[in-house]
Amino acid sequence: MTAFILVAGAHTGGWIWQEVADRLRESGAQAYPVTLTGMGEQAPAAGPDTDLETHVRDLLRLIDQVDAPELVLVGHCYGIHPVLGAADRRPERIARIVHLDAGMPQDGDQALTLLPDEVTRNRLSSPAAAAGDDWRVPPPPLDEWQRWGSVAGLTPGMLARLTDNAVPQPAGTLTEPLRLSGAVSRLPATGVLCVANGSSIAMVEGLVGLGDPRFQALTDPRVSFFELETGHWPMLSRADEVADVLLRAAAGEGHRVSATVSEQPGHLRPFLIDVPKRPRERVGRVELHLPDDLLEDEDPRPAVVFVHGGPVHPDVRPTPRDWPGFVGYAQYVAGKGAVGVTVDHRLHDLADYGRASEDIAEAVALVRADPRVDEDRVALWFFSAGGLLSAPWLGAPPPWLRCVAATYPILAPLPNWGLVESRFRPAVEVRTAGRLPIVLTRVELERAEIAVTVAEFLAVAKECDAAVEVVDVPLGHHGFETIDHTEPARRAVEEAVASVLGHLKR
Repeated sequence: MTAFILVAGAHTGGWIWQEVADRLRESGAQAYPVTLTGMGEQAPAAGPDTDLETHVRDLLRLIDQVDAPELVLVGHCYGIHPVLGAADRRPERIARIVHLDAGMPQDGDQALTLLPDEVTRNRLSSPAAAAGDDWRVPPPPLDEWQRWGSVAGLTPGMLARLTDNAVPQPAGTLTEPLRLSGAVSRLPATGVLCVANGSSIAMVEGLVGLGDPRFQALTDPRVSFFELETGHWPMLSRADEVADVLLRAAAGEGHRVSATVSEQPGHLRPFLIDVPKRPRERVGRVELHLPDDLLEDEDPRPAVVFVHGGPVHPDVRPTPRDWPGFVGYAQYVAGKGAVGVTVDHRLHDLADYGRASEDIAEAVALVRADPRVDEDRVALWFFSAGGLLSAPWLGAPPPWLRCVAATYPILAPLPNWGLVESRFRPAVEVRTAGRLPIVLTRVELERAEIAVTVAEFLAVAKECDAAVEVVDVPLGHHGFETIDHTEPARRAVEEAVASVLGHLKR
C-alpha cells in the first residue's frame, strides 16, 4: 500500500489537503496531511527559533512512524523544502518525491529566494528581519493572494476559506538555507506543473533543449511530469485531479523529457528564410551585421537591435547572438539596407533582468555611437522572455527610438516569476508609450501561460490607444522562425521586418 505525506505551502497546514486526502483514501492509499510546527492548531506552537530545520524534524518523526511499503512525499510551494530536507535523511524510506507547483531548490537555497511575493522577499532580506525583530510573516489578505501565486480556479468560497484558515509563517522557515547531502537527488521525482501559474511541460522541454546544465537532471527516466490547467492551489481548485495525478505518479506514470539528441534542438535549426551572408563585426557582447554596400563616407544607416530571451545559462554554447534565428533576422535586415545587431546580454536567471537591461542599454549606446549608424533611427526588437526588457523603453521612449518590436513575447512576469523586479512589466509601461510604433508578432499555437500576458498587454494598449500593429502567424509555435518552415511563417517575418524598417525611414 502506498502512503502519501502531504506537505502544504506557506501559511497553510494539513486542512488544505482534506479533499485530496479523502480521495486518496477512497482509492485504498494512506494519506497524511501534515500541519507543521506553527502552521495550525494541530501542531506545536511556533516561536522565534522555529525554522526550516524544525519543519524537517516534524517530517522525520512522521516518516519514522508510518508503516507502508511505499512512501511518497508531496511538497507544495514552500513545502518542498522540508520535504527534500527530510527525504535526504531517510532516502531508503522514500519511493518518490512529488513537486506540486514547487521549485527545484538545491543545497544552500533559501525558500525566501523563490518567493513570488516581492514585498515579503524584500522585507525578510532587510537588516531588521535578519536581526529577528519580527519573526512572523503575516498571510496575505483576501485580495492579495495573487502575490503568492495564480488564484485561477479558486471560487470566491475557496479563496475565503484559504484566507480564513491562513496563519503567519515563521520567518526562519523561509530564511534558513536548505541542507542536502545529495542522497535525495537519486530518488525518483515527479513535477506537477500548474499551467495558470506559469509552468508547463513545454516550458521545461524548452529549458532542457537550450542545453542549460541546471535542467539536465530532468531528463532522468525516473523523473516524470504532469500538467494541471489551474492556478497555484490545485488541492483546492482541482482536488480530484490532484489525487488522480498523485496516484499515477506513485505508479511511475507521467511524461518523460527526452535526453536524446537525434537532431538539432529547435533554436539551432536553420532560419526559415535563406539569407545571403553579410559582413559581421564583433565588439564585446555586440555583433554588427552590415549591409554589403555600406561605405564609411555615405550617410549612416538605421539599426535594429535584436534582444534574445532566456534565462540562458552562461555555459550554453553557442551563445544567443550566434543562434540561427537571431543571425537570420540580423542578416535579413542588413540585406534590406539597415544595420542588424545581435547581443549577448546576461539574463542567466530570473533575478538578472536588471543586469540584462543594463547590458541592452550599453549595447544600444555602442551602436548609436558607431559612425555607420544613424543615431536617431534605432528600433529594438524583443523575443520571448526578453519581452520584459522592453518595459523601460515603452515607459519612457527616447526620441531616437523609432519602433519597438516583440515576437512571441512574454509581456508580464508569469505568476511564479517572483524574482523579476516589478519595473519589468510591459503590460503596465505601455500606458506611457504614447504613439511609439509597436510591432507585435503573435503565434497561434502559443503556450497558454504566455498567451495570457500578450492578451493582457493588448487589452491595456487598446485602452490607452497605443500604436500597436499585430502580425499573426497561423499555426505558428513559440520560436517559429527555426521550427515552422511554412509559407505563412515566412510571410509573417517579411511583414514584421517591412513594418519595422518602414518606421525607420527618414
